[in-house]
Amino acid sequence: MTATSDLSQHDETLSRLLAERRPGYSLEAPFYLSEDLYRVDIAEVFARYWIFVGTVAEIAEPGDYLTIDIGDYSVIIIRDDDGAIRAHHNVCRHRGARLLDGARGSVGNIVCGYHQWTYSPEGELLFAGTQAPGFDPGCFGLKPVHLREVTGLVFICLAAEPPDDVDDMAERIAPYISPHALERTKVAFQEDLIEHSNWKLVMENNRECYHCEAGHPELTCTFFPTYGFAEDQIPKRLRKAHQRYRQAEVLLAENSRRNGLPCAPIEELSGRPTGFRIQREALDGAGESYTRDGSAASRKLLGAFDTPVLGRLSLHVQPNAWFHFLGDHAVTFSLVPLAVDRTLLRTTWLVHEDALEGVDYDLATLTEVWHLTNQQDAALVARAQAGVRSPAYEPGPYAPNEYQVDEFCTWYIQRLRAGLSVRWAQ
Repeated sequence: MTATSDLSQHDETLSRLLAERRPGYSLEAPFYLSEDLYRVDIAEVFARYWIFVGTVAEIAEPGDYLTIDIGDYSVIIIRDDDGAIRAHHNVCRHRGARLLDGARGSVGNIVCGYHQWTYSPEGELLFAGTQAPGFDPGCFGLKPVHLREVTGLVFICLAAEPPDDVDDMAERIAPYISPHALERTKVAFQEDLIEHSNWKLVMENNRECYHCEAGHPELTCTFFPTYGFAEDQIPKRLRKAHQRYRQAEVLLAENSRRNGLPCAPIEELSGRPTGFRIQREALDGAGESYTRDGSAASRKLLGAFDTPVLGRLSLHVQPNAWFHFLGDHAVTFSLVPLAVDRTLLRTTWLVHEDALEGVDYDLATLTEVWHLTNQQDAALVARAQAGVRSPAYEPGPYAPNEYQVDEFCTWYIQRLRAGLSVRWAQ
């Protein structure tokens, strides 16, 4: 019997949609609307590939933990007594009760609220009450989840065998991020926003700035609206902005060389399991930070920098995260699908561990630009979700400056095809 004849109707539908995907065009409506494809996304993307979940600053002390829910999975990320960061399935080995409910907190040991089975932060079973003779607590430790810390960024992978190309990514991005010394930062603020759209629309929206000129007045005070345009494709109305960008890049290059910061882009957004892109680019205005005039939001700079005029180091990692590292602070963004048409976006602002609110930084100034930009983006992707729901929707072409959106969709299609191939081979 052939693999094709063994396919379920579900896989046949998915296979057809994958085969019909037109490069350079948006995805077919079922990718944004189908409950079945939402479940596929959880199983074939979020449960197979490396997912960004937080930073070392969020779990700074032994016993500090985060939890993250991905579909039906729940994972605890915790710092153990020796300072190592570990990840465990948030499931008691007794009868399966959820262990920790809060999104974050601090514990001595992990105690199940049902029958008080108790685990160390390392995942070892310490207490199980009275058990039958021969009970071996060593066989009932928490189930581990693969975890990788990359220059202060924490990723997990739920797969039995996670993609090993994360090592290559880590090695190549480390020289860019390490000077920002995330291990010596603290959380100034964290904000969760529920966006009423499919998670892919949230990612696609982030991967272009075609909409920025009209949609993000606060962001474009410092974020050049020419992002994504090739040099010979700059629209006439943006040429003055592009001239400022080129002048700012000259100063950025000088400051970056003096501070030992690489700037050149590395772009491998598709064609590999852990797709990523990293580059340092100039900011407009004072060129220091994401504020209304581009001046630094915190007087206490990160790392050992001798100037705040270091532009923005931007990192994208498929499928759920993007980052901006600046001279004075860093901002991380991560998403998790909640439903086919609901997505959690978490934004975290990090400042130097010694920076004092009200002295070194004003919280409202620090968070204003991205707080407003996130709200604006949430409205835009909700409009997109409403539009793709219409029977009149059909995939449209990406503009040249939306090429990273196409790269994201290409990566996504490649991952689903890889998962389908594995199922066919079984």
